[in-house]
Amino acid sequence: MPDSPPTRVLIPLHMAQPPSAPPGAVSHRLGGPTMGTSWSVQAIAPATLPPTVIEAAVQARLDGVIREMSTWQADSDLSRYNGAPAGSWHACAPGFMAVLDAALTMAADSDGAFDPSVGSLVNLWGFGPHGGRAGEVPPQQALDQARSRCGWQRIEVDRAARRVRQPGGAYLDFSGIAKGYAVDQVAQALRELGCVSWLAEVGGELSGYGAKPDGQPWWVALERPPGDDGAHATLVALHGLAIATSGDYRRYFERDGRRYAHTIDPRSGRPVRHDLAQVTVLHPQCMVADALATVLTVLGEQEGMAFARERNIAALFIRGALQAGRRRFVESMTPAFAAMLD
Repeated sequence: MPDSPPTRVLIPLHMAQPPSAPPGAVSHRLGGPTMGTSWSVQAIAPATLPPTVIEAAVQARLDGVIREMSTWQADSDLSRYNGAPAGSWHACAPGFMAVLDAALTMAADSDGAFDPSVGSLVNLWGFGPHGGRAGEVPPQQALDQARSRCGWQRIEVDRAARRVRQPGGAYLDFSGIAKGYAVDQVAQALRELGCVSWLAEVGGELSGYGAKPDGQPWWVALERPPGDDGAHATLVALHGLAIATSGDYRRYFERDGRRYAHTIDPRSGRPVRHDLAQVTVLHPQCMVADALATVLTVLGEQEGMAFARERNIAALFIRGALQAGRRRFVESMTPAFAAMLD
């Protein structure tokens, strides 16, 4: 039997020795449902801080994200904006404004590979709460109509007054960034409560800080595509670092022998067509890592690698290729990712 590939270890270049837990600190494991998935927290907290207080604070932050940014909740701020008449202005909560601002910045920097106004297309392809039927390829006429409602340049923002204008028919979708923002919000809640160390996770996106009681950082194994059995196990030390992963296996349907993944290329209006199976991004902010994982998935391996190298992004690309009737995986990494390998 062949030896298993060795485990690779990633150490953030900026990482100093994580602060150790003070005497008397207590370790807690908490979790629950949110955003159609789940959240979990491992936290080192003062002995005087009850776990019920931590759980309530985390759940309140997550509920706030849903209340502001869910397209699946009819009375959310985002849903009200999406259904509003043309020309109307809408006041934005601070979190909503932060995510919208980051999404529009990412859209401009990626020349539209990331576009928060892609919601009409997400719905049409059956991956959203309204419109298209799951598992069906939409007709060209419907695709053209949905595309006419998209375009991040149509979204007018008054930052001084913290409000956004509905140009008419625009349907914002923050699914490519909101989960990462939620992780950052959980981390902020833990920090404000006085926790000295934590590992926070929402739906597979993670952020870590500090050290465990044994003095070790929070070691996390990077996600791999299903069936990637012979790959290296890669561990990353999460101290002041977040991970986000985009994969073609998370939500998809197959039609006539072709896989249609949930990631929509806003430039074509169709699910991405290249052979990338997964992109993982490491960044201090999980919101940024989440958006970048989407951008790089849309761009594909060649364009995405160039984009990431220019911006010193730590990213791992995994491409699926058919060999002898089986889907095998080939990976490539940016210099910033490779520099973390110990």
